[in-house]
Amino acid sequence: MKLRLPRWAAITAALAVLAGAGTWTAVASDEPPPVSRADQVIDVPGARLDTTYFTAGSPSARRPAVLLGHGFGGSKADVRAQAEQLARDGYAVLTWSARGFGASTGQIGLNDPDHEVKDVQKLVDWLARRPEVRLDKDGDPRVGVTGASYGGAIALLAAGYDERVDAIAPQITYWNLADALFPQGVFKKLWAGIFFTSGASGPPGLPGTGTEGVTPEGVTPDGTGPGGTASGGAGSSEAGSSAAGSGADGAESSGAATRAPATTAAAPAQPSACGRFTPELCSLYERVAVAGKPDAAARTLLEARSPSAVGDRIKVPALIVQGQSDSLFPLSHADAMAKTIAANGAPVAVDWIAGGHDGGNRETDRVEARIGNWFDRYLKDDKGADTGPAFRVSRAGGVDSTDGQAVLRGASADAYPGLSAGAASVPLAAARPRTFHNPAGANPPAISAVPGVGGGLSQLSSLGAGLSLDFPGQHARFESDPRPAPLRITGAPTVRVNVTSDSADGSAVLFAKVYDVGPDGRRQVLPAQLVAPVRIEGARQGRSVALTLPAIDHEVEAGHRLRLVLSATDLGYASPATPAAYTVAVESALTVPTAPAVAAQATGMPWWVWGLPLIGLVTAVGLLLTARRRAAAPAPDPELAAVPLQITGLTKKYAKSADRYAVRDLSFRVEQGQVLGLLGPNGAGKTTTLRMLMGLITPDDGEIRVFGQAIRPGAPVLSRVGAFVEGAGFLPHLSGRDNLELYWKATGRPAEDAHIEDALRIAGLGDALARAVRTYSQGMRQRLAIAQAMLGLPDLLILDEPTNGLDPPQIREMRDVMIRYAAGGRTVIVSSHLLSEVEQSCTHLVVMDRGRLVQAGPVAEITGEGSALLVTLGGPVSDPLVDKVAALPGIASVVRADDGLLVRLDGATPTALIGELVRLDVPVTGVGPHRRLEDAFLTLIGGGSA
Repeated sequence: MKLRLPRWAAITAALAVLAGAGTWTAVASDEPPPVSRADQVIDVPGARLDTTYFTAGSPSARRPAVLLGHGFGGSKADVRAQAEQLARDGYAVLTWSARGFGASTGQIGLNDPDHEVKDVQKLVDWLARRPEVRLDKDGDPRVGVTGASYGGAIALLAAGYDERVDAIAPQITYWNLADALFPQGVFKKLWAGIFFTSGASGPPGLPGTGTEGVTPEGVTPDGTGPGGTASGGAGSSEAGSSAAGSGADGAESSGAATRAPATTAAAPAQPSACGRFTPELCSLYERVAVAGKPDAAARTLLEARSPSAVGDRIKVPALIVQGQSDSLFPLSHADAMAKTIAANGAPVAVDWIAGGHDGGNRETDRVEARIGNWFDRYLKDDKGADTGPAFRVSRAGGVDSTDGQAVLRGASADAYPGLSAGAASVPLAAARPRTFHNPAGANPPAISAVPGVGGGLSQLSSLGAGLSLDFPGQHARFESDPRPAPLRITGAPTVRVNVTSDSADGSAVLFAKVYDVGPDGRRQVLPAQLVAPVRIEGARQGRSVALTLPAIDHEVEAGHRLRLVLSATDLGYASPATPAAYTVAVESALTVPTAPAVAAQATGMPWWVWGLPLIGLVTAVGLLLTARRRAAAPAPDPELAAVPLQITGLTKKYAKSADRYAVRDLSFRVEQGQVLGLLGPNGAGKTTTLRMLMGLITPDDGEIRVFGQAIRPGAPVLSRVGAFVEGAGFLPHLSGRDNLELYWKATGRPAEDAHIEDALRIAGLGDALARAVRTYSQGMRQRLAIAQAMLGLPDLLILDEPTNGLDPPQIREMRDVMIRYAAGGRTVIVSSHLLSEVEQSCTHLVVMDRGRLVQAGPVAEITGEGSALLVTLGGPVSDPLVDKVAALPGIASVVRADDGLLVRLDGATPTALIGELVRLDVPVTGVGPHRRLEDAFLTLIGGGSA
């Protein structure tokens, strides 16, 4: 039996043999053959495809061929490493950038049978004319097709449309694209948006596909293609050789090949007004995105471009690799593939990997090695090749202490179990029907999977962690009793419920999910972060519905419960914007598949498979930790431990500007018990300063210390800082108190640390706390938002424009709130345009202009300082006369005010000023220190607006 190890395992195994058996000479001489690589431009109707052809070994030996596709948004460059390995293993490999991607021209048709699928058929034609490719008969090469995501779908479609394809290995792909983007009639809006945006703008590709959108490279370093044939030089566009079957002009639309010049592979696809997609696909997306739900025409179009449309024609050996961490193309797609192809009589193996489009471990080396073995068996006719079990699933086997990653262990079965094998019944506690609401605008939504998040939230769930959120009043839940023994779920749970909707059309959109809940009832994990959307019609009088939940592989520990949740919203999907009430009753137990025939590996892998890579991981982690120590925050300053805020030399440049500053050399200090007003005209740098203070952006120079601790993003001392930003959002159907409790729960901090009663007393909301927020006035909402910022009674409270939109009585109430909060020894920083309110509520001021500090100090000192004088006038004065006053020696600035002139002295005395004013015939009626903050502010900034 032949066994192909993953590349890194083979290397470490060889090292182990060398160390123990002294066979250095033999192994060292067994070097892999060099790979010849040539770029080709192959003309097809309506496009020019940028391709690369890989071979190794004797050019006269015939070998099977492999077509290797890339993921959506990527290009042929993404699969180069796998292509080179397959070439070393004895295959002729052709990679290509699909039309609309990389350097290929044409528009994206989402694997349109009339375009992308026919393109692949032309590539098969091209392979059939290569002298080094093995033929089953004239024009029929021995060929397999593999690829991930978009490339996986084209592998399936190629097998359905072209009988010359002999074996396939699709990875993390779809069976029915309409079902993927419109599951159960619900629009998967976030994934669809990423999908269409990636195609509209080109690279980079979808998360989790491994695509990077790399620009294709030129030909091989020696300028030759396979078999030593010279590629076209710079500026040339030579036709392919006679073996390629090109005509005299070398550019036939029937699939002729053109050597790509070393410097220009092919003209890249240019985005149109509709992006890189065909107009009909752009129209489809825009239509569905606006409506929030699919129409029949959209489903019909996508179904026609799906492998499911030709499922009955796919009759070749298929290795189906699908991701468990995949909310785009979940395991149900692989299930449909496997059942259909097996029913056609072809050999099928299914491999559930740990990762997927949502991130996680794609197990690249193991999967590529298995694909190589699969092709060895069905393309090379090597009956000794180990194709692996009919079904394999990767399971978390704990955490690797060297890098915190999940350790994977395989489990397998001799036959694919499907998604319902070994059904076990889990009763849900009897409960009355639950009523919940779809909020207006379907906002805020519940959170499950978040497309594109690096690392994959679903990977955390396999380790007993994760992120998910269901808002009170927007979901119903039903729980089982604690499990008496562990329960392994492998497949798709099902349950029957009765749903009633009060919407105008009697419809409902629900999102079903099953949580694994810990013994304390609080810690819950959503396996793989997956939900099952469902659109239910005709539910005005109630409708019984059988729900199929997402397929998972997850172990529920003894003592844990299963919690069925039905939510009205989900971040990844479109829900109706119109408010509605739903009532749900459970009509059956939860049925969970256990797949008892699936057995875990009896023994671990040999030490050399994982030991040496772990050494490398330990080294990498050590280097990472060393780098982090070098970037660690400065040590705390004990002398500033009681100082709420000290800013020293703070500087921040505008993005993409070498000499324009948002904040420049700013320094000031705030003491306990102060209410400090941060003032400055638009563009003074106030907001930038506050963002740096809250750790949201990093300064270019200088430092911020809060209670002696240097501020960095995520600094622990930020837990002592509360912040209110204009426009805080609340759930309108919940009361004020419920909103605050929900917010605090989301922080993960203990409930007793919230001090909700104290915050509410200071905010002064009274009995309104029990009312729904939608009944609040603007002033009450602002006070509730400030109460939210005050939860936990932070020692430093930052308020940005807290009085915006308030009437005078409400502004007065807000002023009282700030004063009461600081009265307890805490500190408040407020940024506001209302100078009169700042003057009445603040004890100290910091005035900024053009990113610099103009003045800082107590309000009384700034408004009454001797250097700023109010000159009252007995009549009008002309602008030239004002300019003459400003030009006097010792005068810093002069600006007009309602009562006269505001004059800031810079060396001159009041007596000297009066003498000069009389000499200039200025109608002076009085001179004295001004007492209004507005006047002082205008003087300090030279008349700019706040």
